[in-house]
Amino acid sequence: MNNILVPIGTSPDSSQTLQYAVDFASNFGAKIFVMDVFHVATGIGSLANVEEKVSKSGKEHLKLIIEKVDTKGVEIKIATYNGDIVDGLNSINKELGIDLIIIAPRSNDIMEELYLGNTSGRIIKQTNIPTLIVPKGTEFKPIKKVLTAFGSGILKRSSILSPLVTIKNKFRAEVSLLLVKRPGYSEDDLKVNTALMDLSKQLTITENATTYLGVMEHFRNEHPDMLCVFRRKRGFFKKLWEKNTIRKSEFFVPIPVLVLSVKKD
Repeated sequence: MNNILVPIGTSPDSSQTLQYAVDFASNFGAKIFVMDVFHVATGIGSLANVEEKVSKSGKEHLKLIIEKVDTKGVEIKIATYNGDIVDGLNSINKELGIDLIIIAPRSNDIMEELYLGNTSGRIIKQTNIPTLIVPKGTEFKPIKKVLTAFGSGILKRSSILSPLVTIKNKFRAEVSLLLVKRPGYSEDDLKVNTALMDLSKQLTITENATTYLGVMEHFRNEHPDMLCVFRRKRGFFKKLWEKNTIRKSEFFVPIPVLVLSVKKD
């Protein structure tokens, strides 16, 4: 794991997410890129240098956030992008090769309706980059137990698992697998990829209406430090693709969530 990207928005808690990312990155010798995305439709005349001015302002904002963080010797670089957040992420990924995005959910407050807002929801649903969702204020600690939940064991590329394998090996984490048989499942869904099986000595099979409900059924007994799920249209977020936001009534856990992408499969 070499390059970690942290999109920085207007949240006053951005420095907390960045601090977690720094603490996480320090275990892998990874670089961190903090990214500010803005949108300026440039034109002629007096608008010609607007983009440059907004970009400069964004960089100053990022520097202030970085100053609040104990960098622990981790190299932090600044990137700005004029345009759409998804386009910006795909652009920097194409240029640098991003191994992981780290973001925060909308809020930890139980009174807050949304788990992921429009921006964070779009990052999860519209990119193919592995993403770690870290609840605001979470202090980094070595990851010792990972619950990996899925409704289908089909993985056409074992490389999809690279972030999970890296985390498992670095922290010598225990990985448990939870296969949730949902309405309409096929026999092929029950054939678990060998690379996935190699990560764990424990496979639990349960039946539930959705993968998320299956997770909630086993979450308290497992007490994991991290939940790992797969991003695919017929998978974990199946019923949530119609919109960018995700409500807490649809999904919420109080621990980091690693989202791996198999959307192109």
